[in-house]
Parts: sequence; structure tokens; C-alpha cells
Amino acid sequence: MYTLIHQDPRFYLVDKRAGASFHREGEEDGLMDALRAGLGDDALWPVHRLDRITSGLILVARSAETARQLGEALAGREVEKYYLALSDRKPLKKQGKVSGDMAKGRGGAWRLLASQDNPAVTQFFSYSVQPGIRLFLLRPRTGKTHQLRVALKSQGAPILGDALYGGGAADRGYLHAYALRFALDGEAFSFVCPPSQGERFADPACRALLAELAEPWTLSWPGA
Repeated sequence: MYTLIHQDPRFYLVDKRAGASFHREGEEDGLMDALRAGLGDDALWPVHRLDRITSGLILVARSAETARQLGEALAGREVEKYYLALSDRKPLKKQGKVSGDMAKGRGGAWRLLASQDNPAVTQFFSYSVQPGIRLFLLRPRTGKTHQLRVALKSQGAPILGDALYGGGAADRGYLHAYALRFALDGEAFSFVCPPSQGERFADPACRALLAELAEPWTLSWPGA
């Protein structure tokens, strides 16, 4: 369900597997249950969450005070988050910014609106991996439900394996929380976690691209 990436006296950083639920669902343990059991630590506070289809980096605080500090940093947009996604569709534009309010749609999906009252904002680059497959590097500037999935849907390039938003069939949902950058108690942290699941992510051409994107915070992001 997870791999421990980094252990600090104040927090854990884990790589969640795609398909693992964050919360308990019926008889199925959620990620937090698995962490408490696997790490032997009941005093855990989730700082943020990932959808079931999404793999990658999750911060878990080891005290209420650290959870408060990191939560405030997230709310203040002081935590940089970077994601990877794959699509088998060509986007309306190869790079740019997607911004708009979000509203609930049908069947648990959300949709992007033209209004900008409290918009979800996402910056992105895209790269050709091979004919018919495109890699997206995404930087959400807000933290709305399904924000990245809706952003790519709005570009005509739903995420591969994301059936809810019309993505093509695949062995997993191809959305991965790739990198985090933040400060805590004056100490700077940067983490990058390449995806470990999925045939398409394992493709040599995709791996070669990721090697060039190992420090996403150094890029000149569009629409900043």
C-alpha cells in the first residue's frame, strides 16, 4: 500500500500505491490504518490526501503542532507540489495555465467553469513520450478536489486510466504525486519520487524524460 521514503522526528513521507484508498472503506484498511500498523506509530496526522487512483508522495505529521505548521504552509501556498500524468489524447495547448471555478457534476465528477471567483489554478508542461502518448508535468497552485484530473479533461486530454473523466483504458490511473518542496522550522526539504507502478511510466522513453525533469522547481512555469 505504501513505501516509506523519508523519516524525520517531525514527519513521515510515504509513496502511496495507485489504487490504495486514503480512508478505510468497509472492511478494507485505508492508508492511515496501514501506516499506523506498519510504522508502529498511532500518533499520526495526515497533512494532505491523494485520490485512490493517484500514487506518490504524501506527508504525514507526527505531532499536532507539525500538522498545524504544515497545514498552514499548504494553505499559504508555501508547499510546492508537482505531479506527473499521462494521456493518450493531444491537449488543446502543449503548456500553459488552467484556471476556473469548479462545480460538482454527475456521478462524483467535477467540472471546470469559466468563472474565476475562487478558481482552481494549475500550471503544466507536456512532452511527447511516443506517438499517441503524452507526459504532463503539473503544478497545482490550489488544492481543489480532482483539480488536476479536471484540468486535463478541460484540455481534451483526460488522464490515461481515469474512467471517471473519460480517460483511455490502462493498467492504472496515470497520475502520480512526483515532487514536494517545503520548509519546516527553517529547514528546507526537497523530495522527488519517480513512479514505480505502471507499464507506461516504466517505458524507457518516459524514464528518459523524467531524468530531465528531476528538479521541476527550476523550470520557468507558464503563466506564473
